Amino acid sequence: MKRIFAAALLAALAAAPAQAHGPTRKKVEEKVTIDAAPDKVWAVVGNFQDMSWLPPVEKTEGKGGNEIKATRVLTLKGGATVDEELYKYSAEQKSLSYRINKVDVKVLPVNNYSSTIKVEPAEGGKSQVAWDGAFYRGYMNNDPPPELNDEAAIKAVKALYRAGLDNLKAKVEKGGS
Repeated sequence: MKRIFAAALLAALAAAPAQAHGPTRKKVEEKVTIDAAPDKVWAVVGNFQDMSWLPPVEKTEGKGGNEIKATRVLTLKGGATVDEELYKYSAEQKSLSYRINKVDVKVLPVNNYSSTIKVEPAEGGKSQVAWDGAFYRGYMNNDPPPELNDEAAIKAVKALYRAGLDNLKAKVEKGGS
């Protein structure tokens, strides 16, 4: 009898519609080639306490410099804030990794976001900057609203990276730092 019940239960479960399992981690990477030496580019992006090269950022306040567990609060144009923490830093490799500890999903529709910015030499004395991130969408349950779904999260992060890298290129190439 138990065997018949178990077989019936398995058949019923197999026939039931598959249940969604929630969001999956997404990854995004954007790159830019800058007509400047890696040291010059790193001088701008390598300071965790200064994100002034990112267009939406009005000011950066933080503590801990470039030490692991250093923190910063980005105040965006319009007043929203993003709390971030540095978890990897290598001046030698010109690479830093950070995570967002707190952000309103209306500002950036992501959860559990981490990111790495890396500057590498490119041909002709230039630099290539890669900015990559991994994150979950802004709505962690099933059936997210359109503004908090996977596509919205990917679109927002790609747009942020593109704006940042394009602005970084313009800033460094015109000689500012």
